[in-house]
Amino acid sequence: MTDNINSHEKNIKGNREQLRQLGWNSYFENMLAGMDAKQNRLARVISVQRNLFLVADGQDEWLCSPAGRITHSKAGDYPITGDWVLTEDIVVTGIIPRRNMLSRGESGTRGSRSGSSVRGQAIAANLDTVFIVCGLDRDFNIRRLERYLTLVYNCGLTPVIVLTKADLHEDPEQFRPEAENIAFGVPVVLTSMHDAAGVEELDRYLENGQTVAMIGSSGAGKSTLANRLYGNDIQATGAISTSVGKGRHTTTARELIRMPQGGMLMDNPGIREIAFHDDGSGIESTFADIQDLAAMCRFADCSHSNEPGCAVLEAVENGQLTAERLASYQKMKREMEYISERRDKSADRVEKERWKGVSMRIKSMMKHR
Repeated sequence: MTDNINSHEKNIKGNREQLRQLGWNSYFENMLAGMDAKQNRLARVISVQRNLFLVADGQDEWLCSPAGRITHSKAGDYPITGDWVLTEDIVVTGIIPRRNMLSRGESGTRGSRSGSSVRGQAIAANLDTVFIVCGLDRDFNIRRLERYLTLVYNCGLTPVIVLTKADLHEDPEQFRPEAENIAFGVPVVLTSMHDAAGVEELDRYLENGQTVAMIGSSGAGKSTLANRLYGNDIQATGAISTSVGKGRHTTTARELIRMPQGGMLMDNPGIREIAFHDDGSGIESTFADIQDLAAMCRFADCSHSNEPGCAVLEAVENGQLTAERLASYQKMKREMEYISERRDKSADRVEKERWKGVSMRIKSMMKHR
């Protein structure tokens, strides 16, 4: 009996030091304690390939198929890259509750009001840091950076902005304050494909047990950055079109890569559209400056449109805040409010109420002419 217990403990615990290198920590240990693990083996999902999972335990990698109950589970309960799972032979039998998840609105749903809710698209689970990668070419866009930051904050994750292709400019440092001005307290790192600039700054995020995911547009330089961080070519890279300034989609799958620094790195296919599917507090973190100004407005429910005593509009007038940043904030706030409304109402009902409000405002304006 004792031998069976010891054998069970060996199977389920495995080599904890090797698991820790893959990102295992006390959080997952506590989650595991509340599960019926039986004789299962612990592993982390390295990549998802249709109906198969490539998993690893620090010693071995092998392919698994999902157990029947996992195949028929809800989308949010289906294993994704970065998840910790229980396996029995070559079958995934359970998923350990996630610490966090990076996700976005399904492609094609940005600004859409056709469904009862915007479907989420899972990107990765159990992350420590997200590198928001932006190239210092036509890809550099402050408004897009604001959307990426809001997306990451909505998921409760920690962002780092990585500005690639610094070699394309004589004075790339001019871009750093632009990014820092809209990303309060977020590290901004410049990198170049011709030297090791910025690599040492990023290495610390990839230390033993840490997991980092990279997100950004196609052609932003994510795969080149992965190669620089690894010290060798591990990801295919594509040329940038000189006519439109866009890169090819060189990364087609999400896969965790063991890095020489000791942690894990995940490249991602380029994101064409930054859509939201949740109304988290990300907008408050991204636009902390506007939140601080709003606290000084005369009216608590100030929309910062035309109300008297609006501290936000006053900041725009005196040059403290740009009109473009305020417009970006208001646009995203409307998106978040719409998502929140759709949780409890059908899209049709929301639209009817919205147009009813518009109609009432028009009638009110006509009366006061």
